Amino acid sequence: MKRSLSRLIRLLRRSALVALALGLFLGMTLWVGSRPVQALPEYATRTGEPCAACHVSAGGGGPRTLRGLLWAARGRPDQVPTLPGVLLAPRVNDGGELYDIACAGCHGTKAEGLFAIGLVERQIPGTVVRSFIRRGIPLLGMPAFEGQFTEAQLDALVTYVTGLASGEIPPPPDAYPLPPARFKCEARAASPSLTLACQNLRPTKTKGN
Repeated sequence: MKRSLSRLIRLLRRSALVALALGLFLGMTLWVGSRPVQALPEYATRTGEPCAACHVSAGGGGPRTLRGLLWAARGRPDQVPTLPGVLLAPRVNDGGELYDIACAGCHGTKAEGLFAIGLVERQIPGTVVRSFIRRGIPLLGMPAFEGQFTEAQLDALVTYVTGLASGEIPPPPDAYPLPPARFKCEARAASPSLTLACQNLRPTKTKGN
């Protein structure tokens, strides 16, 4: 009889502890008012911005852009902060390089199309390309780049993209040939180890040349 009573008391104590812990957990949850964790598509819906606004990869995940880093540092608010006056590619003026930095992640390095449409031989006018770059296409997930390029950079990028779209500029190749080496090396036995002797094949300058 005593054993049964002691077991019942222990069971009641354990049940009371479990109920107390559960009550504390529920109370803290209601008091803090924590929001449910959201995945990338829900964040895009809540902020009204495409995934490419905050992520280098247009599909989301991976490294973040400058806007994405600032947005995360501010606690992921409903509005993604802007970066007025911050250039995306300072001192880069080549249209192909600007395309690699700003466009290749979505449109592909050869403009073949990845997360966004392909651009090769699309016959897109330059005025339309310029408008899309500046204002974006929110319905298709393209972010706006207003203020992130200088006028010279924007002109170079528009010229490159319209050249791809018209076929006047071919897509970049898969690989570039390297120039031949200007030196050769040969192994020579030496004591106590093997050394590598290299001969420079560049033409030497003589006096008077």
